[in-house]
Amino acid sequence: MSEPMNESSKEQITKVIEGCKKGDRKSQQVLYMMFYGKMLGVCMRYSKDSEDARDILQEGFVKVFLNLKSFGASGSFEGWVRRIMVNTAIDFYRKSKQSIVIANSDYVELNGEDVTDDNNNEMNYANISTNEIMEAVQKLSPVYRTVFNMYVMDGYTHKEIAAQLGINEGTSKSNFSKAKMNLKKMFAARIKITQE
Repeated sequence: MSEPMNESSKEQITKVIEGCKKGDRKSQQVLYMMFYGKMLGVCMRYSKDSEDARDILQEGFVKVFLNLKSFGASGSFEGWVRRIMVNTAIDFYRKSKQSIVIANSDYVELNGEDVTDDNNNEMNYANISTNEIMEAVQKLSPVYRTVFNMYVMDGYTHKEIAAQLGINEGTSKSNFSKAKMNLKKMFAARIKITQE
């Protein structure tokens, strides 16, 4: 979560946005640098590597600059930029959807995999750093990674994920379940070692 902005920060962003709307290159550069780090982090969560993340980031910033005139000053600008980055990441993987294998709900049901949260089988992730978790998420298949990020990090519902990705709600839930199972497998050995 980002820290609340003080009045001078809000004024600075408003001034930079106005400059960008007028096509001022310096304002565009300032805006880019203000949000580069945070938005690269968002893009990294959705990508398999830093090269894909930078491609998504660049495409996202192009959309930010093209759509700045539609930004309503009533909402959070950072939230607006973040939504564009998430949507750009989703589009990035939607374009390559033919190469993505999606676990459907029938497969999960036939193989006895539970798509609900299993609170009795939760592992202790306290000894795992944020970077290690991010690296593990990046190792997930593109669709698992996308569904996991949309649901856990960006607060989409399974219904919204299904609509965005062109899948049904059960498929979204089963992909999320598979993503969690894969992450648990990745961390199982490490957690066992730290608990001994």
